[in-house]
Amino acid sequence: MTMQFDVMNRERTPTEADRPVSQRGLLATMCACVVLVVGMVAAINLAVPILASSALHPSASTLVWIVDTYVIVFACLVIPGGAAGDRFGRKGVLLTGLALFALGALLSALAPNVALLLAGRAITGVGAAAVLPNTLAVLLHAVPVERRGATIATWASMTGIGGVAGNVGGGAVLSGGSWRWLFAAAVPIAVLLAALVGRIAPISPRHDRRIDPLGALLLVGASVALLVGIVQGPEAGWDSALVISGFGCAAVLFAAWTFVELKVEHPLLDPRLFRLPGLRSACLGMTAVFFGMFALFYVNASFLQYGKGFGVLRTGLGIIPLTVPIILLARHVGRVARRIGMDLTLALAFGFVGGGLIGLSTSDAATPYLAYAAWLLVTGVGVALALPTLSGAISGSLPANQAGVGAGLQATTREFGSALGVAVIGTILTARFVDALPADIRAEHDPHTVAQALATAPARTHEVIDAFVSATEAGLRSVGVTVLVLGALVIAQSLLSRRARARRPGS
Repeated sequence: MTMQFDVMNRERTPTEADRPVSQRGLLATMCACVVLVVGMVAAINLAVPILASSALHPSASTLVWIVDTYVIVFACLVIPGGAAGDRFGRKGVLLTGLALFALGALLSALAPNVALLLAGRAITGVGAAAVLPNTLAVLLHAVPVERRGATIATWASMTGIGGVAGNVGGGAVLSGGSWRWLFAAAVPIAVLLAALVGRIAPISPRHDRRIDPLGALLLVGASVALLVGIVQGPEAGWDSALVISGFGCAAVLFAAWTFVELKVEHPLLDPRLFRLPGLRSACLGMTAVFFGMFALFYVNASFLQYGKGFGVLRTGLGIIPLTVPIILLARHVGRVARRIGMDLTLALAFGFVGGGLIGLSTSDAATPYLAYAAWLLVTGVGVALALPTLSGAISGSLPANQAGVGAGLQATTREFGSALGVAVIGTILTARFVDALPADIRAEHDPHTVAQALATAPARTHEVIDAFVSATEAGLRSVGVTVLVLGALVIAQSLLSRRARARRPGS
């Protein structure tokens, strides 16, 4: 196996270098890989109601872990995944990532219990972290310099298309009735993409880029501990030993990670970078936008299915109004930012995202879908304004020789914000749902999910759904306000740093 991996990643010979590569086919294959790993982040949210009523009988916190395990592993390992590609060969690591993705999806599809399902989700996340950065690295090695800008723009747009594909494709697959089909369908797709990558992707030279395994391990451990504290609170109690230990371990592990990264010669992510005010505020902004967007994804699937009575395919199609502005407006945002300024652009972006989420929180079971879709459009406009502006701010805060660090930071903050959004709204949803249930249902059965409540009190479906809709309103309202507050902090930091620069002599 070692020899095979070594041969696959050797320096290219003149024959290999001269072999024509179909750039159009290569671009399509790499973009399909991105759509697969990003689409899985969105698609799993559609399966939450089906999983809740499945034979696994997951608790409310377990449902959040089923969604978040993939996302948090993906977020924490995407930078090491890029470093591994530089060191061991981008094509080889990309193929390994697709193989791990297929293996994890297969294990998830066959999992007889929650523990193996979570293990499968973690393996799939490791695979995704190896796939995402190396698709871009393979492309940039293969295309001429003059086409790199257009190639990067096309590749980046796949994250938005991946969300659409995950919702629509996931809805179509899940309409078969079993959550297992979602994971089973990913296996042949990953295998097919691996075969295409093996056939058409060029082999690029390896670079002696060190990997920081201790930093990666500490970051994953700290992130998981933080999510334990957030997710387990409603069921275990906020003063329980588990929750307090989770928050305590997160603080210790994040401190240890910072210490290690400051001392190691080749850090996973140098904490000193966050001394740059522009980078710090842009990363916070990116985290806030994805916090709001994926909190919405998590609750939207259940709200449309439970509250509005939509089928799973119609639910997948129901999120499309959010993505329309992202696809149509993204290429025009640069001109808008140059005309009105970055700060005003971001103020509008956070206002639309936060305001859209608060608007969605006013929807109930009787609200027409068109009114709900209008608030999705408002939120989508905010996301469309935010993503290119924040991406440019992150890239512009770093020198050109650290472009890879900027790309890794963008991926990490996006996925970390997504994981936090799911964890926080899942926690609020559980706590408020339990409080809103009739007292006798709480006392007799203590349900923490809609599926549990419906199973124990089938004659009181209307009261259970009303409690869930009430919890959804509270969750979206809380997340919307949080996005507005974080957006205000981002803009305040930007204004203060600009004012400080203006006061420096010679500025």
